[in-house]
Amino acid sequence: MIKIVQFGEGNFLRAFADAYFDSLNYGVTEKYAVHVVKPIPDGSIEKFAAQNNRYHIILRGTENGVPVEKVREIRSLESVISPFDNPDAYYALAKERELKIIVSNTTESGIRFCESDAVDAPLERISFPAKLTKFLYERFKAGLPGVYLLPVELIENNADELRRCVDSYISLWNLPEKFRKWNESENMYCNTLVDRIVSGYPRDTETKTHIEELIGGQDALMSVCEPFGFWAIENKGDIANYIQTGFHNVEVVLTDDIGYYKKRKVRVLNGSHTNLVAVGLMLGKETVYDCMIDERLATFVDETLQNEIIPFVSDNISETTVYGESVKERFLNPYLNHRLESIALNSLSKWRARVLPSFKDYYAKYGKIPNCLTIGFSYLVAMYYERYSELKDESRFLELFSAGKSIKEIMSEVEIWGEDLTQYTGFEEAVKGNVAKIIRRENLI
Repeated sequence: MIKIVQFGEGNFLRAFADAYFDSLNYGVTEKYAVHVVKPIPDGSIEKFAAQNNRYHIILRGTENGVPVEKVREIRSLESVISPFDNPDAYYALAKERELKIIVSNTTESGIRFCESDAVDAPLERISFPAKLTKFLYERFKAGLPGVYLLPVELIENNADELRRCVDSYISLWNLPEKFRKWNESENMYCNTLVDRIVSGYPRDTETKTHIEELIGGQDALMSVCEPFGFWAIENKGDIANYIQTGFHNVEVVLTDDIGYYKKRKVRVLNGSHTNLVAVGLMLGKETVYDCMIDERLATFVDETLQNEIIPFVSDNISETTVYGESVKERFLNPYLNHRLESIALNSLSKWRARVLPSFKDYYAKYGKIPNCLTIGFSYLVAMYYERYSELKDESRFLELFSAGKSIKEIMSEVEIWGEDLTQYTGFEEAVKGNVAKIIRRENLI
């Protein structure tokens, strides 16, 4: 038996990590058992007990261009506990000899060091890394070997940051140096990258009723997700003995280069998303799916990926191209109501992080601005000029547009973009011309 402790009981982990471990339990002699730990006091775990820790995921999307709906019962959860109501059960998990893996998803703000966390404070009053430190300390005192820690929180180098937090608590609480050395040498903190869209419990009655018909009954824990799933895990120690690669509900890879997969996701998936959003909104579209069934916009997305993004992710063009094709299929998912207005949140900082690196790589190679990324940026600027009162972004950025700053002034704002965008020859002139046409309702696509 390989036991996993999982901090987090939400939709994403249930439709991702737990579905993965459940798949591994088919056709193998070594069974995987997940013990879920509720990371925060809010919420209830009564639904798990009522359903004997079983639930369904519904994979809704397209495969080879054909809409699919697949139902799978997940039975990998062995227990679900609240450490706040049952701390003894929590610490008992730390002393399980068969415990090999710890997974966590406590939101991006969950992995943080809080100097006010006291070693003797109740579990509900300290952060997740502090709770984890106390958990690991119990395992150390029991004389047991370390574990593999696989945080899936969406922050840069998530495992490295988690390890830093644990080490900080060891110092703050004056815990033994032997424990620090044990943590450094025995525990393997593996950075990860995850990729699956999980919409969770159906929000409308019609969809809920339809899915209950597919399941054959009610399920208070059912979770809807896309068929695509990807999990890149940093290859450390003998983790290959416990994590199986290949496709097991999600595709899993063990890698020495987690950076490639992060760069691929940010540029190909997020970058093409960001470059499309303003275009779609200004052309009257409501969702990503609406954009992708428009032949002009679908071609725009394809040309952006093939010519201006994919060639600059890595030397492995073919592998990145395959991922790009999967991204387009995901955008065509008729079941995911990805509203453009929702995705448009903080679009300026998103463009800087997700699109600007591809723009710069293209410019460095060819000495000219990329056509599609320039068009996407032009629609972005036009959208902010016309809809600044409706958009959700930092007030200091929106004020620049409401004050009527010129395009040159906007593009040279280092505070927004991290650099002066007018330094790229032809960029300012192209954007000025494009924005004028967009405001006159001329279509650039």
